Amino acid sequence: MTELVIPTEAGLFCEAGGFHIDPWKPVPFALVTHAHADHALPGSGRYLCAKSGRGIFEHRVPGCSVEPVDYGQRLELEATTVSFHPAGHVLGSAQIRVEHAGEVWVISGDYKRQPDPTCAPFEPLRCDVFITEATFGLPVYRWDATEDVMREICRWWEEERAAGRTAVLFANTLGKAPRILAELARLTDRTVYVHGAIAQMAELYRHEGVALLPTQSVVEAERRDFAGELVLAPLSARGTPWMKRLGETREAYASGWMRVRGERRRRNLSRGFALSDHADFPALVETVRATGARDIRVTHGYREPFSRYLRELGFNASILATPFKAESSDE
Repeated sequence: MTELVIPTEAGLFCEAGGFHIDPWKPVPFALVTHAHADHALPGSGRYLCAKSGRGIFEHRVPGCSVEPVDYGQRLELEATTVSFHPAGHVLGSAQIRVEHAGEVWVISGDYKRQPDPTCAPFEPLRCDVFITEATFGLPVYRWDATEDVMREICRWWEEERAAGRTAVLFANTLGKAPRILAELARLTDRTVYVHGAIAQMAELYRHEGVALLPTQSVVEAERRDFAGELVLAPLSARGTPWMKRLGETREAYASGWMRVRGERRRRNLSRGFALSDHADFPALVETVRATGARDIRVTHGYREPFSRYLRELGFNASILATPFKAESSDE
């Protein structure tokens, strides 16, 4: 079998189509699965991305030449037929399906299987070769129902409100924070105060028609006392002068890493909420099965143990080394 997509110094390259996918160096032509920084790097000559993610991509890679593509739209790129399909990771995220000479490869990017009101749901695709992430590719990573996690967040918020403290919840700017704002809208209509980076991202989501709780930037708020309020911020804001304006705080983190006992204590957080924009271990296995692929290539995250587990199940699985990161705290 000819390798349709191969790793190169610049990234995953499809010679038959003349393009790279999520390149990690500038290239002439890049197909991008989503706008997280390790997948959408500046400097390439031409980009394709899913239509719903165009605004976010242009915000995060300013000055780029990006062409939006509808989900399911078939494009003839040299000797290949390419299409973008929902990945369920964040708004505008996509799997990329590449067909050539009777072979179909699917490059998943990052994905999740849980329902999410802020993005199109994951679409299972049949293929010959499936390139999958393994960010949470260990059996310990199993997500609770999102509505249960949201109720936990609301209870914690009320506890801090009763104590007269500011509840600061750290969450990734792209994906997690807007998702929390959308999910909480089912439980409350209270305004949430946000870091400037999250305020900008929330407006990009709203522009795409995503309903979120009302938000206000902490810096622009005409108040000095945030006691009793919920504040959303990226983890990179922790310990910065920006935090001083919030008064007495209790800090929590929404991340899949919070599933592991002791991770919250290691980070010195008052609470941790296991919420991720990646598939958990059972969903990763379910997805691999659904593809019907004869070859599975596993990249980033727990790629070694997950590929070994797949081989124990009888899959032809191997590791595909890339510099893509696991769930990033500053996205």
